Amino acid sequence: MKDSPLETVLRRDRWVVGGAIGLIVALAWSYVLWLANDMDMGGMDMTGFRMIPAGIGIMLPTSEPWRTFEFAYVLLMWAVMMIGMMAPSAAPMILMYARVGRQGKAQGKPFAATGWFAAGYLLAWCGFSLAATFLQWAVERATLLDSRMALASNLLGAIVLVAAGVYQWTPLKNVCLAQCQSPFLFLMRHGGFRSDLRGCLLLGLRHGGYCVGCCWVLMALLFVGGVMNVLWIAVLALLVLLEKVTPVGRWIARAAGIACVAAGAWLLVFLPQS
Repeated sequence: MKDSPLETVLRRDRWVVGGAIGLIVALAWSYVLWLANDMDMGGMDMTGFRMIPAGIGIMLPTSEPWRTFEFAYVLLMWAVMMIGMMAPSAAPMILMYARVGRQGKAQGKPFAATGWFAAGYLLAWCGFSLAATFLQWAVERATLLDSRMALASNLLGAIVLVAAGVYQWTPLKNVCLAQCQSPFLFLMRHGGFRSDLRGCLLLGLRHGGYCVGCCWVLMALLFVGGVMNVLWIAVLALLVLLEKVTPVGRWIARAAGIACVAAGAWLLVFLPQS
């Protein structure tokens, strides 16, 4: 049976929106890999220095305070990394919005462009990135961060792991995860689709807010494994994706919580504290 014109358009839109998401994710990961390769410095001894995530080999003595350009580079690093990690798990929601939006337009009830919804979602993670940048600055000023942007204190690392593990079992985690797992229910609970740009942007921002609430402690684990540890970044991104798009996502979240608590306990018991 031949597809109707509407079905043909919808299929094309899915490919366009999906391709755009894939391109954004690929660019974000390429940037992260570029930064990680630059900060590796071939195994050089970085004692007394810190690398600035600019991709061009900039180093500063650890005794020097942050400069404006360094803050900007760190903020950009976090924002791009969050986009690369979180956009895949947001793809089902964005694709659904695009599909229904196209159907509404075909029926004479156009909604605001999907890009505004996606922009609102990413704006929420940019806000988180700003908070993470301030946190990194504070930890670095306390001399608790090494050259790979990982916590230099096993005790603090253990505390972060245990806190993240406990959070995975909290009611707040469950509420936020439920909003992320059911895109259509999220829309129905918050007034449905929007025809105006502002409303669409705010809807995406709200969805992103729930996503931040779901995953912010997991993102704090980047400081445990190293903010520029690409394998660790990939593991956390995969965990977030599995939590949100699989039917057993809640149990995956809880299993990850148990693993985090166990890892924190192991750090406390078997490694020297500092």
